[in-house]
Amino acid sequence: MRPSFRSIPLGIALSALLWSAACAATGIDTQARNAIIVDFETGATLLDKGADQRMPPASMSKIMTAYVVYDALKKGKLSLEDMLPVSERAWRTGGSKTFVPYPGRVKVEDLVRGMIVQSGNDACIVLAEGIAGSETAFVQLMNDKAKELGLEHSHFSNVSGLPDPDEYVTARDLALLARRLITDFPEYYHYDSEKEFTYNGIKQGNRNPLLYKDLGADGMKTGHTDEAGYSLTGSAIRDGRRIIMVIGGLPTGKARAQESERLLEWAFREFNDFRLAKAGDTVDQGDVWLGEQAKVPVTTQRDVIVTLPRAARRSMKVTAHYDGPARAPVQKGQVVGKLIVTADGVDPVEFPLVAAQPVDRLGTFGRVAVAAGYLVWGRR
Repeated sequence: MRPSFRSIPLGIALSALLWSAACAATGIDTQARNAIIVDFETGATLLDKGADQRMPPASMSKIMTAYVVYDALKKGKLSLEDMLPVSERAWRTGGSKTFVPYPGRVKVEDLVRGMIVQSGNDACIVLAEGIAGSETAFVQLMNDKAKELGLEHSHFSNVSGLPDPDEYVTARDLALLARRLITDFPEYYHYDSEKEFTYNGIKQGNRNPLLYKDLGADGMKTGHTDEAGYSLTGSAIRDGRRIIMVIGGLPTGKARAQESERLLEWAFREFNDFRLAKAGDTVDQGDVWLGEQAKVPVTTQRDVIVTLPRAARRSMKVTAHYDGPARAPVQKGQVVGKLIVTADGVDPVEFPLVAAQPVDRLGTFGRVAVAAGYLVWGRR
């Protein structure tokens, strides 16, 4: 059985979960030491500069702290109205603070806003101790969750991101974590967009510079230590399309603000999501060997979304490839081929094609007739 290829009209294709776009072709670079930009919908990487190199997370580690807190809230282990006690250790914690009182108790929602908006290290420790009993036990939850989420090159040693040689992440892991937090906890993500929060009579502004500009930004978290430099994990959405960006190792806060805005504008300007078909649409008719039907409609199991440089759209080609006719019986959902998407300046991607309906095997007489037809006429 010979492999077969058929071009598919551009209005029909497969959902692209990952598209490795050739960012070099768009002529962009960044002074950030580490950087990654990812399309939220498809997971396409639009920019990659040292995205797999270890970097200190600084306060961006609070994204993982928030994930574990939100997970506990969603599972009903605590509520936003619960009051948690403030330990002397939490009260004495240095760095950025929410200024929780000691002795005292603080509402969980205030602690969440203190953690996200004010980047309060003290608020993080109160949450950790309230949920897990100690910061050490909570950090174990963070690392367990990181492993579960697939953050393969990150490790956490505290809840705040204070300098520690055993605390490290990669830009790619942070981008993955950001995508999961937005996806898994939409009911809590809105705290990220708050520009200021007042607690204990002290008003503090959100440190995310993107929130103060008309860019569509709605979260995440900044970070800064001497070793890490100035860093930012950011998210923005325009016309229903969301971009996740992580940059690290910038020399000043001003450079962080300017570079994050420049890269965000570039990502929205140079790339787009092209939606080509819906899950379940018939994209082709695959051949079936010795089936009650000679062909079976094939489809995809996800919506068809491809992220491409805008200039590459006109060169996109979609091809269905089969190693040969599918042997009957064919089950609904069975993989029978693959779809290959190509475009100028990007790597080709392949996706499975599945049978949209079952096809039973012919009976003995039918199989003999089909075989005879191929011998005599070369076709069924």
